[in-house]
Amino acid sequence: MLEYIKSWFVSPPVSAATKAEIQSLIDSNKILIFLKTYCPYCDSTKNLIKSLTPDFKVVELNTSNNGREIQDALREMTGQNTVPNVFINKKHIGGNSDLQALQGAGKLKPLLN
Repeated sequence: MLEYIKSWFVSPPVSAATKAEIQSLIDSNKILIFLKTYCPYCDSTKNLIKSLTPDFKVVELNTSNNGREIQDALREMTGQNTVPNVFINKKHIGGNSDLQALQGAGKLKPLLN
């Protein structure tokens, strides 16, 4: 019984293939946003990026077959467990508040060029 309950809180190990898939997405997209479709912070992030450039890729974790594993891998890779999880020019930016702070400081648009 204890193992069953423990399984609710402990994620299985992330496969090397999933990490490689994520890294490939990061490497092949100038702007990459991992999000969930029902998340208002994700909507805010997507709308901000969309207002600045049409050139970005979105990965919807809640509609992906391996979305949970991708999110677990992102946590291992970046230390961030929340969405949105944003990468620009192969660099981890963070979440919505990080992106909004860059925009407020006038530093986001230069990153996108």
